[in-house]
Amino acid sequence: MNRNTPGYGLHGVWLSEPSASTVEVAALAGYDTVVLDVEHGSFDLAALNWLLPFIRSKGMEVIVKVLGPHREAIQQALDLGANAVAIPHVESVEHAEKVCGYAKFPPLGDRSFAGGRVSNYRGFSDDWVAEQDANTRCYPMIEDASAFDDIAAILALPAVDGIFIGPSDLSLRRDRGAYTVSEGDLADLAALADAANAAGKPWILPAWSPAEQELAVAKNAHLIIATMQYGALLAGLEGSSAALRDIQVKAGK
Repeated sequence: MNRNTPGYGLHGVWLSEPSASTVEVAALAGYDTVVLDVEHGSFDLAALNWLLPFIRSKGMEVIVKVLGPHREAIQQALDLGANAVAIPHVESVEHAEKVCGYAKFPPLGDRSFAGGRVSNYRGFSDDWVAEQDANTRCYPMIEDASAFDDIAAILALPAVDGIFIGPSDLSLRRDRGAYTVSEGDLADLAALADAANAAGKPWILPAWSPAEQELAVAKNAHLIIATMQYGALLAGLEGSSAALRDIQVKAGK
C-alpha cells in the first residue's frame, strides 16, 4: 500500500449505537468513515436501514462490523447499503474463503441477490454484479491466533479486499492477556501491516493510543479508526468536569 492508493490514511470513528447526531458531529470534525459495531453494539436491522443511507448522504463511507461470520449478517449489511463489511472471528484461511464469499457474487463468491436499495429496486445485470464485487469490500477481522498464522493465505484469497485488525481479542488469543499496546502487541500489528502491504491490500486499525496511531501512519494504514463513540463522550465529559474542578480548587471552593 502506498500513499497514492485511493483512501490512504482515512480517519474513522467507531459507533456502538445508532445516532444521527454522532454521525453529523463526526462529519463536522473531519472524519470520513464510520464503523458500526453491530457485533457488540445495539444495532438492529431497522436502525441499519435508516442509518446506512444517512451516513452515505453525508459523503462518508460506512463499514459494518457484522454480527458474526454468517451469510445472513454479511448479506443484510451489504443489501442495506454498507460500503464494506468487517467479519469478526475468522478462524483460518478455509473459514475466510467460505465466509468472505458471502460478500461476493458467483463465480467469485456466494452472495445472494436482493432486488432492493443497492440495485435501485430493480433487477440486475452482469455489469452490476461486477460493479458490486469491485466496490463493496470485504475485510476479515484478524483477531484469532489461527487467522494470524494464516495471514498470507487469507490475504491471497480473491474475495478478501484487505484486513481489519482486532487488537484486543488478538492479544487474548495470542496468550498475552489483556491488550496493553505492549511490545508484543505492536509487533503483531506491524507483522499484519507488513503482510497486507506485501499483498497490495488495505489494512484497517482501531488505534486509540499515540503508539498505535504512529504505527498506523508509518505502515500506511488505509483507515485509522481514531476514536469511539463512548470513549469520545467520556473524554469530553471528564475533561469538562476536571476543568471546572480546577477552577473551583483555585477559587478555594
